[in-house]
Amino acid sequence: RRFSGKMAAGGSGGDEAFQTFYTEVKQIEKRDSVLTSKQQIDRLLRPGASYFNLNPFEVSLSLSLSLRLSILVHPDKNQDDVDRAQLAFEAVDKAYKMLLEPDHKKKALDVIHAGKEYVEHTMSQKRKQLKKDGKPTVVEEDDPEVFRQAVYKQTMKLFAELEIKRKERETKEMHERKRQREEEIETQERAKREREWQKNFEETRDGRVDSWRSFQSKGKTKKKEKNRTFLKPPKVKMEQRE
Repeated sequence: RRFSGKMAAGGSGGDEAFQTFYTEVKQIEKRDSVLTSKQQIDRLLRPGASYFNLNPFEVSLSLSLSLRLSILVHPDKNQDDVDRAQLAFEAVDKAYKMLLEPDHKKKALDVIHAGKEYVEHTMSQKRKQLKKDGKPTVVEEDDPEVFRQAVYKQTMKLFAELEIKRKERETKEMHERKRQREEEIETQERAKREREWQKNFEETRDGRVDSWRSFQSKGKTKKKEKNRTFLKPPKVKMEQRE
């Protein structure tokens, strides 16, 4: 769907592969440009669109078409289907921004090229096995249409795998940020408790010192009373009578 049979020959090089791809993009762009607003919304929201639309070229094909598409599917132009039009508009807007950014555009083209290389490698392996088995080295992907579909499916699979990994990485980073935040809160609360304890300790220190002094003073008084010597009256001897 997105690639011509010329790409199946292999060894065409990155520039030639891109030119072939771009030529086909222009053809598809011309074809899709005649679609009505409803048809474009249906195309952008078809089953599996959340994965199909990961490829910006699958959404709008080029910057020029993105601008026309954004007007065509804009909610204001589709009052009878505002909610779906809004989703379609957001898909076009996202694709437009990706194509506008050179790095994102390059990454998308790299994925498309990787999909093509994977299919070509698979074809090569099939031919080797057929040759080993003594059979004709003709594979089904030699048919340009079958090849295009194989590359298309593999490309979509690669985009989906990258998206899944991105979400997993995002979830992991979110959990890590949450863990770090919980540790920060715990550290802050521990420090707060320690400050409050220290404050209470300082505020009650004078009272504790006075209590200790009073306790010591009472202890000394009791000790003195215990060690005090009392004078005893002399014993009176009884005289013996004769």
